[in-house]
Order: sequence, then structure tokens, then C-alpha cells
Amino acid sequence: MSTAPNGERRSGFISGLLVGAAAALAGVALTVELSGEGVTRDLTGGLLGPDPTLTEQARELISESYFRDVSDDDLQAASVRGMIESLRKKYDDEFSHYFSPDEYDDFQDALGSEFEGVGLSIAEVKEGLRVTAVIPDSPAEAAELDVGDVVVSVDGESIAGVPAEVATSRIKGEPGTEVELTIEPATGGDAEDIVLERAKINLPAATGEIRRAEGTEVAYVSFDSFDEGAHGELRSEIERLYTEGAEGLVLDLRGNGGGRLDEAVLAASLFVEDGDVVTTRGRTTGEEVYDAMGEALGPRPTVVLIDRGSASATEILAAAIQSYDLGTIVGEPSFGKGTVQQSVPLPDGSAINLTIAEYLTAEGTSLAGEGVQPEVMAVDDVETERDEALDRALEVLADELT
Repeated sequence: MSTAPNGERRSGFISGLLVGAAAALAGVALTVELSGEGVTRDLTGGLLGPDPTLTEQARELISESYFRDVSDDDLQAASVRGMIESLRKKYDDEFSHYFSPDEYDDFQDALGSEFEGVGLSIAEVKEGLRVTAVIPDSPAEAAELDVGDVVVSVDGESIAGVPAEVATSRIKGEPGTEVELTIEPATGGDAEDIVLERAKINLPAATGEIRRAEGTEVAYVSFDSFDEGAHGELRSEIERLYTEGAEGLVLDLRGNGGGRLDEAVLAASLFVEDGDVVTTRGRTTGEEVYDAMGEALGPRPTVVLIDRGSASATEILAAAIQSYDLGTIVGEPSFGKGTVQQSVPLPDGSAINLTIAEYLTAEGTSLAGEGVQPEVMAVDDVETERDEALDRALEVLADELT
């Protein structure tokens, strides 16, 4: 892992973020008066040394005196989980998590395995997972799931409060196997159970076609992920459509939940010739500025389409285009993630996924909470076959072309 001193400018991309913290919790001797005996007893039993921490004292008290037998492993896990939950509530941080050993295995599987599931793009919400996009020709599309639906349980187990990566890993599985999802419909009404058969999902990072904006041929490109190499797919698709005669671009980032920071910087570099793309700032990581990598595409009139499901790396790309006035942002305010997490394994196989920094745009604005704000508001009505937001984006592009 590597860090950069405060203010260091980097033209490369993240190879790692260092997390280091030390905490010392001073506590007084914990005693309890035994009823009827008029004496006090040191419940630490002298096992913790002369100055045990408050956490150690509490754990020893529970281990010795709780009316059920509790293992030390369970108490340690509960202690760490409690710390993280306290931080989440105090600082409104929904992205820090404690992973048990099994949950951490699921988390790693979700990041590293092939995409075999039901064909949903999702965003983490308190109730579970909100659907941000339904992949064409997938089991989810066949089951008529819609954007805005919320998955609240998987195979009968609630996923409320479960990290998105862990919940997603429960949905994914071998093609041909079944998974039961409990869905709260976006349109309201009672939750319903739906059984889906998992499949191998083929999802290119970028897909495009020629559209017309009031008679002018333009490129329409949907960009769906920031996995390794995604920026190359995006460049190839845009260049292909420009070669076919497209005179402008609608870049559709709706439902793109983000991914790798290095890919966000490289994708932004397709538009930003020179300058800051994003800055990360944290208490232990310091401030790191990530510059455009060069080799930008030739400038064309551009509209970027976003919605509530546009998050993380997607927001970095959209904010960079907006900051340098390289395109018009159309749609809804983005998700507003704006923070960096670092997964730190613990000795027992568990891990902490800890928020350690925040993203700042080239203009120095935090993306946390507010997200990227569009210049032109446009919302797609899921009840109609027409894509109202895309139609509005094409209208805006037509105005810019003329």
C-alpha cells in the first residue's frame, strides 16, 4: 500500500489506501456490589492487567455474569460491530461495515467472481437493495422487475442493513440454480416473493448506437460499469459512432453504480485533456489529486444522462465533465456516495470496510450526500414505454448542435 503526503499531485491512479489508527480507552476498575453481602468484587479477576480498557472490562463482565454462556469470539465480534454501527449512526455513514468471516468471504466473492445472477443493477438502501437498472434478456427482465423495486430478502432472509456486496453475493450463484427474492414494488403495494433461475449475464461495459436529435445523427452510448478495462470499451464505442457520422454524444450513466477509481480517472480522461479529475481527502491518507491522463477525444457537443442510481465512480466522471464545461448534465441528482472505503482484514478472518476519505470534484466540492446536480432536470416515467429522460437529453443535444 502507498500513501502520498498532503498536497501531492498524482497523474497515476490508486494502487492502495493506507489505513492506520490507534485507540486507547482508559477505564476505571469495574466493580459490582453483591446483594446482601456488603462487599464488592473485581469482575475482571485480575486477568486484564493493571489498566484494562473499558471494552475489555465490559466483555469480561458479560462473559462472567450474563445469564447465558457467551463465547469470547462472539463478544469480540459484537464489540467491533457495535463500534462500526455507532459510527454509521453518528456520522450518517452507510458505507462502513463490519464483516464476519463468512460475510467477508461473500464480499470477496462478490468482487472477484464472474457475473452470474439474475440481471439487476442495484444500490444499497436501508431496506435492502434498490433496483437501478434491469439488464435486457435477463431473468430479472423476464420476471418483469422494474427500476425502483426494492429487494428486501433473499431466500427468506432479510438483507436490511446487509452490505450491498454481501447481499449481492447471496443473489449470485451457479447458472441454472434458483433464488427466491422478496420484492417491494416501486409502485407500492404488498411485497411479493419471486423465484428466479440464475444465468450467466453478458454485460459489456459500453454499448452504443446512432440516434437522431432533430434530424442530426448523434452517438448514444450506455456506460454500465467501471470494471478493469471499461474505459477502453467506452473509447472504442464512442470512436466507432463518430466514425459512422455522429456529430454529438449522449452518454447514459443511469443506473451505473460505479467501480474502480482508476477507471473513473481514465474514463474522465477521454473528455478532460488536462487538469484535476478528482481529489481524495482523508485523515490518514492525506490529500491526493488525480490528474487527467491525456489522449482525450476530440471535443463534440455532449450530454450526460444521470439518475439516482448513478454513484461513486460514475459521479466522478459526470462531475469532471461538468466542472470543465465539457457537456450538459441532464436527469436527476446522482446518488451522492462521495466517499472512499478500505477493507481491512482482521486476524480471525473477519474484516472492517471503513470509510477513510471523501471525493472532491475538480472545483473542490464534496460529492457526499448531494451528488452531481443536473443543469436540466428530466425523469423517466417507468409506467410508460417512452424514455422521457433520454428524449429530453436528445432535445438538449439538438439545441447545442444548432
